[in-house]
Amino acid sequence: MSTNSILVCGGAGYIGSHMAQWLNDNGQTVTVLDNLSTGHREAVRWGEFVQADLLDPESLEVAFNGRQFDAVMHFCARSLVGESVTEPYGYYANNVTGTLNLLEAMRRHDVRKLVFSSTAAVFGNPVADVIDEAHPNAPINPYGASKLMAERFLADAAHAYGLRSVALRYFNAAGALPDHGIGEAHACETHLIPNVLRAALGQGPSLRIFGDDYDTPDGTCVRDYVHVQDLAQAHALALDFMDRNEGAHTFNLGNGQGFSVHDVIATAASVAGASIPYEVAARRAGDPARLVASSAKAREQLGWQPRWTELAPIIESAWRWHRDQPTWSPHYAPAGHSCQIA
Repeated sequence: MSTNSILVCGGAGYIGSHMAQWLNDNGQTVTVLDNLSTGHREAVRWGEFVQADLLDPESLEVAFNGRQFDAVMHFCARSLVGESVTEPYGYYANNVTGTLNLLEAMRRHDVRKLVFSSTAAVFGNPVADVIDEAHPNAPINPYGASKLMAERFLADAAHAYGLRSVALRYFNAAGALPDHGIGEAHACETHLIPNVLRAALGQGPSLRIFGDDYDTPDGTCVRDYVHVQDLAQAHALALDFMDRNEGAHTFNLGNGQGFSVHDVIATAASVAGASIPYEVAARRAGDPARLVASSAKAREQLGWQPRWTELAPIIESAWRWHRDQPTWSPHYAPAGHSCQIA
């Protein structure tokens, strides 16, 4: 990778902070932009920090003025599926209008490359056991719809303005880099692995499994987990890809393996050396039985090779982060509130 100056929008958040670490350690110049609504200033450990908001074009202008960026990485999104159903206006404002404001600022300042953090939620309910990029896009919630709309912006901007972009559709981001002091630190935690590990630590409310009667080997939902460092690697490869390719491109990112909720709990119990109590609750509407990615296109065209291919090391990295969290993490002390599993 040649040396570039990269603006990491949302770089104080979970995936964005891991991206900043990857870029810095691979010789890139990093600037982090974040409004700190869900990110943490303490997680900005690499590069210059600029506090700005995609919904405030004036603050964006301040961030771009006097700086030259070779590319932008866009991680700024509201991403809680359930919340998007109850607060759709906020999701469309942040994820759609905010993205448009960023694209307009990039155009004014002649920045022609964007890596966009998208999601498997653009697909909706799966019609195939393994989901590739040709799978129909039929989002079933405002979060997925807002991300798909932003992807449409990128395709239109490629034709109209020559913007080069790569949209990376993650499945389930997981894991941490505890030796670098960063991990998944959400005040409102909805992801399975952190909630399982919090249960192992005796933090938060009791763990719930939503449905154990699905048509899967053990009756619980099956998901594809990809380590956050592997996601960062894919974003870096996307920069090189855009050097060689015009237009707007999409790639799915996952391990290509499915692990059930029971698999996660059993593996976490082994890693933590502790039993993990849970209760079974009713299914949630809209939860597919199985969501597993095909990442063949990313492997072939980006040259992406995930390094974290087994569930146990992914969970072990997250366990060390949760067990030894810094004092700035919202989960440092036992909490009385959690948003529970998504």
